[in-house]
Amino acid sequence: MDAEFNSPSLLGTLESWSLPVLDSLAFGLIVMNRVGDVTWYNTFESARAGIPKERVLGLNFFEAVGPCTNNYLIAQRYFDEPDLDDFLDYTFTLRMAPTPVRLRMMAMANSARQYLAVTAR
Repeated sequence: MDAEFNSPSLLGTLESWSLPVLDSLAFGLIVMNRVGDVTWYNTFESARAGIPKERVLGLNFFEAVGPCTNNYLIAQRYFDEPDLDDFLDYTFTLRMAPTPVRLRMMAMANSARQYLAVTAR
């Protein structure tokens, strides 16, 4: 299965993997339920952001972990689009110096999970 950030089949791959397997990815990944609560925060993203996994699990990503993403460009897309697979060049601004990243927002209407993949740009 192809687990590259830009792979057209990434969403299907993520859906088929168990959460602990997602730690093997070479990019950051935040897994949320459909209301935005973090259910998995992979090791790569934990190290990149400098936030221990234990501090974010169960918190609402858009409100408590990454409030700089709580806007119409990111959070609102998850609520408005049950099927989502799109890229966005963005700058994280919370808890760190402004950090340019490339985001991949992914969700499938029939899944309990939604994903935010993060890589440097």
